[in-house]
Amino acid sequence: MCSLSRRDFLASAAVAAATSSLVAAQDKPATTSAAKIEIEKRQFGATDMKVTVLGFGGAEIGYQGIDQVTVDKILNSALDAGLNVIDTAECYAGSEESIGRAVSSRRKEFYLFTKVGHMEEGAAGWTAASIEKSINRSLERLKTDRLDLVQLHSCGRDILEKGECIAALEAAKKAGKTRYIGYSGDGDSALYAIETGRFDTLQTSVNIVDQQSIELTIPKAKARNMGVIAKRPIANAVWRYDTQPENGYVVEYWKRLRKLDYDFTRGEAARDAGPDGAAGVALRFTLAVPGVHVAIVGTTKPERWAQNEEMLAKGGPLSQARFDAIRARWKEIAPADWVGQI
Repeated sequence: MCSLSRRDFLASAAVAAATSSLVAAQDKPATTSAAKIEIEKRQFGATDMKVTVLGFGGAEIGYQGIDQVTVDKILNSALDAGLNVIDTAECYAGSEESIGRAVSSRRKEFYLFTKVGHMEEGAAGWTAASIEKSINRSLERLKTDRLDLVQLHSCGRDILEKGECIAALEAAKKAGKTRYIGYSGDGDSALYAIETGRFDTLQTSVNIVDQQSIELTIPKAKARNMGVIAKRPIANAVWRYDTQPENGYVVEYWKRLRKLDYDFTRGEAARDAGPDGAAGVALRFTLAVPGVHVAIVGTTKPERWAQNEEMLAKGGPLSQARFDAIRARWKEIAPADWVGQI
């Protein structure tokens, strides 16, 4: 299981994610379109997967203890809306079990990603035996005979350099338990993972207030034709807080945003639920980063997926001018210690 500190960290992350829906108006009813909106799909690196640009993140349904009936509605509405990526982790409390119960009968309709490394405390979680046991348990929980992607969950470079955890994933891939393997993390550890050439994918933080990866890791992952998953793609919607939030997980982002002071995160724009509001611009920025294939987002509202798709379809790709302006502001303001946040 996760260590206490890790469990608390991820629980905070789930709470933060719950406040950060892509559509700012939380209680706005879903709109009805004359025809189903086709969500954009991107070739996921050198894999055989073509992924939707929006994927479901499973942390909060586990850590918030969302009831199974609601999880069923959330995930089935996501699949009905055309999303084809579900991403979770073995230490997201009951997330894997809930996902397995909700949509295992629709397994052919989506790609299933999970993460390993925290089944035991500390270094014990990165041994080959622990990783093998964790993958076997995930298969059982998720009610499937194979995973599309298993990722190492934010282990440090020191662990990666030992090689045992990577070899364990490679063994699982050879055994047919997972089709691809990846690394989830940031900074120097992520850079090392890419440079090993042994991973198919990278999951990393990238958003309007967390841009280190845009220069440090994503271009190198792109050059190696790796699939790239964006986590925290709308920066936990920290523009919603007028004062410093109590949730420590989002404080760093809140402080950064106050210094960056983007015009689209102030005043009416911060409350605008459309594509040119804060959430819309933030998401479209992340999806405009060269090399990013899918942005992982959690929600507790089944109607959210159709709303998000409509927002993206209405807004279209972020203009190059606006993307460049956000990047220029980051380069002007961001100090060297504004590194990627796990």
